[in-house]
Amino acid sequence: MTIPVIRFKGVKKIYPMEGETVEALKGIDVEINGGEFVAIMGPSGSGKSTVMHIAGLLDSLTEGHYELEGEDVSSLSRVKRADIRNRKIGFIFQSYNLLARCSALENVELPMLYRRPGEPNRREKAMEALRLVGMEDRAFHQPTQLSGGQQQRVATARALVNDPALILADEPTGNLDTRTGQEIMKLLESLHEQGITVIIVTHDPEVAQVTGRRIKLRDGLVESDEVD
Repeated sequence: MTIPVIRFKGVKKIYPMEGETVEALKGIDVEINGGEFVAIMGPSGSGKSTVMHIAGLLDSLTEGHYELEGEDVSSLSRVKRADIRNRKIGFIFQSYNLLARCSALENVELPMLYRRPGEPNRREKAMEALRLVGMEDRAFHQPTQLSGGQQQRVATARALVNDPALILADEPTGNLDTRTGQEIMKLLESLHEQGITVIIVTHDPEVAQVTGRRIKLRDGLVESDEVD
């Protein structure tokens, strides 16, 4: 029996806000298997960003269970969540989140510094990741010397370098023009074709259409789950 990469069972998230509480997720049940290419969609306030933050172990859930590759990670400490996050999850953010004073190569090396400070082949692995995204010729450029699309490619290489179980991409084309956004989606599609699990959070139906599965949220619940 195949174990899902992600399994949410009755996941709820409640935030305290100005003396009241906001129920961002109201009991989500979702399974995502290895090698899937999934879009999580929904309007503002639907809960899609909360799903990503919990799936990426950037936030904890209030109620329910979250299993990552069969391991229940629902109630781990912040330190243990950080360790698993660094080993198993690669992130791609809308704003790239590259360190301005570091070269593209140094930015890609960062996850390995946190996970394996003494990694002898760190530079070689980082360069190979840049090669995969077509950025090896910009390895020693700083982010300010790169276009938005190039920065997102570097961010993708950084997400790949630790061989994660899955990649979470939060509005990866949000700051890019249409043509460059399409190039980034083709890159993510090629990663999926290599067997990597890719989950995209997006409000853009055209971006979501590229994926093989679309989970739509509304008011903290799954409204629909479509598979091509």
